Amino acid sequence: MEFGKVAPEELHLIDFTLPPDTELTTKVLTTAKNNEPIQVHVGCAKWGRKEWIGQIYPPKTKEANFLDEYVKHFDCIELNATFYNVYGPDTIAKWKAKAESNPGFKFCPKFSQSISHIRRLKNADDITTTYYEGIMAFGEKLGPLFLQLSDNYTPKSFPELKAYLEALPKDVPVFVELRHKEWFAQQENSDKVFSLFRDLNIGAVITDASGRRDVIHMSLPTPHAFIRFVGCTDKIGEYGIDEARLDMWVERIKKWQQEGLKSVWFFMHQHDERFSPILSDYVTKKLNAVLGTNLLRPKFIDQQGGLF
Repeated sequence: MEFGKVAPEELHLIDFTLPPDTELTTKVLTTAKNNEPIQVHVGCAKWGRKEWIGQIYPPKTKEANFLDEYVKHFDCIELNATFYNVYGPDTIAKWKAKAESNPGFKFCPKFSQSISHIRRLKNADDITTTYYEGIMAFGEKLGPLFLQLSDNYTPKSFPELKAYLEALPKDVPVFVELRHKEWFAQQENSDKVFSLFRDLNIGAVITDASGRRDVIHMSLPTPHAFIRFVGCTDKIGEYGIDEARLDMWVERIKKWQQEGLKSVWFFMHQHDERFSPILSDYVTKKLNAVLGTNLLRPKFIDQQGGLF
């Protein structure tokens, strides 16, 4: 992911501190009354990473078997594949079958770019119907859906956004990612869009990227969090900045859990995907420790072919 990327020499200039919770978040969580254990999921965006061969995928793993291996290490995936193509039920069913070995595994498919970026949510009923017809084949393995708006989708398009979200099926959770700076630069815009999400029971994606600190809006319109963490590690063994950032997220999630958070979906992105399993394992271990969960952790292969 290149969103929010900055040059390594600029990292020391960035304040990585997480902003305080908004008034909306406090209100939503305190009224959630969650008496059930929090549901926590950690995953990546793609399973087709050749960089993971010899790291978590066995040597000589073929691309056709990447998903079979991925589900051994994670309990969910932010499915970017559905952004580039609208897949029919047959293909989705084949992916689902590969995940049957992990009973709790969930797919979180991204809305097609033909809906969000090309048609920009207008006159997209036909494509949306086809998209839903495909992903419903995931059945019990379908997690929340992820609608990413483009960097140039401004608050001027609020009417189209409102109309599109109001027409969506209500039986599958949806999270929306806002990217244009005007959504966050003016309080009026933020209040308006997050109030809409709250009224429609739609979540808001929080993306933590080095060069776009405004996107860490810390507003939860629902008692569910969808976090996209974009790391800045670019050298083997130098995880200090990302580890410190992840520590802050673990503490915030713990706080939210105590206040009423029902679920969190935490997706790891790295500019160099070699580091995604390593940092996913780091945050998973931390979440297990502070939340009392027993999340699946990646299993790493040593140079002799065994597992660490």
